[in-house]
Amino acid sequence: MLLLDLRIEGVQVKEGMRIKWRAETGIVENMPALVKEFKAERKLNPLRLCILGAPAVGKTTVAQQLAKHFRIHHLKIKDVIDDGIDALEKSVSLLKSPDEDEAKEDEDEEAMAQAQEDSDLLNVIKENREQSSNNRIDDEHVHELLRRKLKSKPCQNQGFILDGYPKRVEQAKELFAKSGDGDEEEEEEKDGLSYEKALMPEYLIVLDASDEFLKERVMNLSESVVGVHNSQDNFMRRLRVFREDNLDDATVVNYFDEMEVHPHRFDVSVDKSFNHHDIADKMASLIGKPRNYGPTKDELEESRRREKEEQTRRDDEERLERERKDVEEAADRIRRQNEWADRLRTVKQEEHEMMEAQSTPMRNYLMQHVMPTLTQALIECCKARPEDPIDYLAEYLFRHNPQVD
Repeated sequence: MLLLDLRIEGVQVKEGMRIKWRAETGIVENMPALVKEFKAERKLNPLRLCILGAPAVGKTTVAQQLAKHFRIHHLKIKDVIDDGIDALEKSVSLLKSPDEDEAKEDEDEEAMAQAQEDSDLLNVIKENREQSSNNRIDDEHVHELLRRKLKSKPCQNQGFILDGYPKRVEQAKELFAKSGDGDEEEEEEKDGLSYEKALMPEYLIVLDASDEFLKERVMNLSESVVGVHNSQDNFMRRLRVFREDNLDDATVVNYFDEMEVHPHRFDVSVDKSFNHHDIADKMASLIGKPRNYGPTKDELEESRRREKEEQTRRDDEERLERERKDVEEAADRIRRQNEWADRLRTVKQEEHEMMEAQSTPMRNYLMQHVMPTLTQALIECCKARPEDPIDYLAEYLFRHNPQVD
């Protein structure tokens, strides 16, 4: 048998069927597009949230509950900065001197270029912190670190919730503005303002409360919770700055509203639930079921175990409730029987007393006018013993009737 190892090109498929190739260069080079298509077809789109409000209004408390419920990443700006600087330092560690690493020439050129860029950014951030009086960094560097976090695979695949940031409309415009290095399909424009769709939140949660309510809440916090961040002077300064930033129409909430991300407002002062569970539940109901990456096998097993325990608890409560109702019904039945017996004795007593009261005049009449004559007639009848005692009594009573002359 003749065996041929020929590589035949599919000319008919390539030219005749007019197929529009979407990954002609292979899977590896087109992995981002394949991941995007995979998520779209299976409805695994990330959930992007943002929660805003005055200081100490409870943003972090609600954000933690929503992040846990929807299995998304909770982004607090301080953590983002710290994690971003750690990532920069880790990336910069690739830049070693030739004496220490002879294999430097073999390193991936793209990774080395990124490491050099990270090194420059890290140096700028450190210099900026040294020049700052409060150890803070400028907004542009914060936005660079935050944009890197928002564009990371975990946030882009699962989702995120921004906790209390951006605080001003200028920060929002700079944070969500087009970067120029992204996919044009992920960039949109509203009212002359361009933004990256992959970074823009889908839902905006705004927690409202009066200044008096917030002051009282901070005053009631324990010393371990207050710290420096929520000290009286620091809190009043932060609250004053927040109110000043939200006096005019040019607020960050209005910016989101112009971007068609309409706010969902909740008044914290009227929510009496523990840790604002009601607000978190209302927002979770509004958003719907979690979109992405369901629970793991262990989490499903734990959920079934909790459901079984909950069912057992409900069955025990229902059994105890039935037993309690049976005891109460038996006691109530005995009580009603005793009440009926008491009522019956009372009725009989009243009837007896009524009969006694009605019979007294007749008894007095008989004792006064009838019984003396009748008694004497019976005595005489017994003495005489007539053959017809009835006739004898009648004749005697007729003769001795005191009312007849």
